[in-house]
Amino acid sequence: MLSVSNVSMRYGSKVLFEDVSVNFVPGRRYGLTGPNGAGKSTFMKVLTGEIEPQKGSVVRPRKYGVLRQDQFAFDSYRVIDTVIMGNKPLWAAMEERDRIYEKPEMTDEDGMRLGELEGVVGDEDGYTAETDAAILLQGLDIGEEVHERKMSELQGGQKVRVLLAQALFGKPEALLLDEPTNHLDLESIHWLEDFLNNYSGSLIVISHDRHFLNSVTTHTADIDYETIITYTGGYDEMVMAKTQIRSTLESQNEQREKKIAQLNDFIARFAAGTRSSQVTSRRKEVERLQTNDLARSNIQRPFIKFDQVRPSGKQALEIKGVCKAYDEQKIITDFSANVMRGEKICLMGRNGAGKTTLIKSLLANYAGCADTDFTLDAGEVNWGYEAQVGYLPQDFGAAIERGTNVTDWLYQWSPESHIEDIRGILGQMLFRGEEGAKKTDALSGGEQARLLFCKLILTKPNILILDEPTSHLDLESINALNIALQRYEGTLLLVTHDYDLMDEVATRLWAFHGHEVEDFQGTYAEWKAEQK
Repeated sequence: MLSVSNVSMRYGSKVLFEDVSVNFVPGRRYGLTGPNGAGKSTFMKVLTGEIEPQKGSVVRPRKYGVLRQDQFAFDSYRVIDTVIMGNKPLWAAMEERDRIYEKPEMTDEDGMRLGELEGVVGDEDGYTAETDAAILLQGLDIGEEVHERKMSELQGGQKVRVLLAQALFGKPEALLLDEPTNHLDLESIHWLEDFLNNYSGSLIVISHDRHFLNSVTTHTADIDYETIITYTGGYDEMVMAKTQIRSTLESQNEQREKKIAQLNDFIARFAAGTRSSQVTSRRKEVERLQTNDLARSNIQRPFIKFDQVRPSGKQALEIKGVCKAYDEQKIITDFSANVMRGEKICLMGRNGAGKTTLIKSLLANYAGCADTDFTLDAGEVNWGYEAQVGYLPQDFGAAIERGTNVTDWLYQWSPESHIEDIRGILGQMLFRGEEGAKKTDALSGGEQARLLFCKLILTKPNILILDEPTSHLDLESINALNIALQRYEGTLLLVTHDYDLMDEVATRLWAFHGHEVEDFQGTYAEWKAEQK
């Protein structure tokens, strides 16, 4: 059983949560939700024992798996060993056993100890550990050819998957996963959903992927109003229940306030008169009805609306025979397509399939968006009449100049704009008051993404190219982006692994298979139906 009792955490005057008691029941899968800054990662660290609660206690099962966020902690280990290390008792027994075998001579005590260690290895399924670890890795698209390599040789996305396999290894009684879908492609996310839906222990997961939460979780532990409230159901069901409960509380408070005002009016009128007994009873009634101060929600919702200065021509983009390879490895071969004004195209495929490469190919001759180190091998890209491109790159942090502040950085993209318009857009994206003076060097990942959205809102392009725009955004921001893209009247090229964005926004798909790109004229639901 994993549980917390009367746990409190605060930083200075900011209360994250106070006197929280929650039992995480085996067989239930909990989504840990709340806006950025509400305390999700802090609570997860309390559960894992990484930090101690300022008040209260935590009970943990003997074996629990944790998705490690430090990608460099295991650089000196083989990939397969890193996964096996997820079962701490097994790994400790295997290491001690190997040390004994390495001795030039073994004592009787060593022999007895070896027997004990072999018993631990057997109990923990150690004799099939490498096979079990390999199955996990292959499910997460880590091929057998890298299982013997050092972790230091892997790319960041591959390391995340290995660390996810580590958390899942060894049949833990509880799983604690902080953003497990980061850097995973759609196929790996589907595999993870299936795995977790068959998991029998307690699962607690933080995710900004709404579809993932709705697919996996049976309950939702929501951090807001300085506490944690557990709801039955996935994310969407939690939002509905939370809204209803909050509305009921606010309505009850409003009714009590009206009643108190009426009683106080009677008391003020007759306090000095002959109706003292009635005044006394009404004072007692006021004390009984005294309204509770409702804690304020931490949720902040951005307002995103993409407009166009003017529409592009009817044909927004023409692509003829585009080819790109890195050394001998072909990425894109002879891709051609016509993109008409208003189409919303989602680029989908496994990580490393070439989605970002195609985006860079399209922008190779577009001033202001081209990667200076990137050249097209063959083919032709022609932008349509009046095409104005707004681009959000995958590495969006590099797109923001350091050494300035938020307001000045945004103002440079439209010097003719009034400063009040600039501040209004920043306010829409939650840069309010003094946050407009915040240095760009100090921005978090989520703030960097929101600032780039400010630029797109300000410059009003008629073609949007967004490469993984949901990275570092919380659920409220992702939902606002989804609605904005559905309502956008311009042309959209979108790279995403977010199921809801793909399903609800795209009108056309470019699906990557090897170095070939399938151009599917239809929605994601239609594409899935055809695949079946």
